[in-house]
Amino acid sequence: MMAKPLEETTRQRVLDTYRVVDSLPEAAYDDIVALASILCDTPIALVSLVDRDRQWFKASRGLDATGTRRDEAFCNHAIDAPAQLMEVADAREDARFAENPLVTGDLSLRFYAGMPLVTEEGAAIGTVCVLDRKPRALDAAQRTGLSALARLTMTLLDARLRQQESERAAIFAEVEASHAEAPERDDLAQAGGGYAVAIFQVQDLAGHALKLGERTIERRLQDLERELHDALEPGSGDSVNRTSHSSDFIAVLHGDDTRGKERTLRDRVDAFAARHGMAFVAASAAAYGGAERIERVFLRADDELTRIKSEPAALGL
Repeated sequence: MMAKPLEETTRQRVLDTYRVVDSLPEAAYDDIVALASILCDTPIALVSLVDRDRQWFKASRGLDATGTRRDEAFCNHAIDAPAQLMEVADAREDARFAENPLVTGDLSLRFYAGMPLVTEEGAAIGTVCVLDRKPRALDAAQRTGLSALARLTMTLLDARLRQQESERAAIFAEVEASHAEAPERDDLAQAGGGYAVAIFQVQDLAGHALKLGERTIERRLQDLERELHDALEPGSGDSVNRTSHSSDFIAVLHGDDTRGKERTLRDRVDAFAARHGMAFVAASAAAYGGAERIERVFLRADDELTRIKSEPAALGL
């Protein structure tokens, strides 16, 4: 039985959890597109992620662009059939693509083959694909190889996600342990007290790195992390941390006025963004009780972040 695609809201939520769209370049994905291009003998190969209104290239070979509009993307059609490779021998002869600007414009794309990147939840979040400017077809070995490269890419993405989850769990465990060791400071345990988790996420990290360089961007993010730490109340148990391969700053804030503390941090983030021309999206969630695990509160804040990013006003960020 052919696998059915997940409902779009669910699919987008799963993609967001990977924190891969707009991330910095990584050599392993560059190797994937190099292998795909050589294997399939095509001038263009991509690791493409299908985001809300665009497809974004985690890695590319043969194209200078970093992505395209989603409604023009061949990959947007490929993810509708998560379990199979989509192959278009001649886009000019295919009703779906004959009038596509990628076909009729300067790129003059004719051939496409893409294998979906499918998560354990069954979400097709993108593809490993190859393209050519002339009609053609893959042979059986090339189709098998492209499918294998898609599985390998998904293995890399899953390992990347597990590393982030592990680092985040370690951060939250340290926060919880610090309160267990110092209960006299623990607002979580006090009647009327509480805590909240806020996420401040940099947008278009890869785009900024392309303009300024990865080292410059990393220095700026380190500067922001120090500024946010300086805004925390000494002795409050509040914290701000980042994880690897992520553009998130995660704040855990304690006490009766977590909203006020969050506003203070937002003010710092807004000032930083204005100085450096960087956009942020922020979301938060308050704990239902002092005993609720921080990871659960983080996930609710993260759900809210996905909702905010999906609003029309967020598309201009």
